[in-house]
Amino acid sequence: AMADIFKILQQAQQVQSKMEQLQEELARLSVTGSAGGGMVSVETDGKGNVKKVKIEPAAVNPADVEMLEDLIVVAIGEAQKKAAEKAKDAINKL
Repeated sequence: AMADIFKILQQAQQVQSKMEQLQEELARLSVTGSAGGGMVSVETDGKGNVKKVKIEPAAVNPADVEMLEDLIVVAIGEAQKKAAEKAKDAINKL
């Protein structure tokens, strides 16, 4: 029985180190989401953390700030969705 417990602990450690590797891989990944035909693009890592936001000058209209805010939200959402898909793929490979 003792050997069984040892085996289970060993497997748990292997899973944990694979998960840590996965977390590191996701942190290194780069995913881009865009909105408004590319007027706003957002880059995140594989965990969905925003790293960069790019806004084309044409998207900046002082009379319609709300549109720009919406485009940013949409672009972030798209990037995070892509990041989640990449994370799911990586977990399935485990």
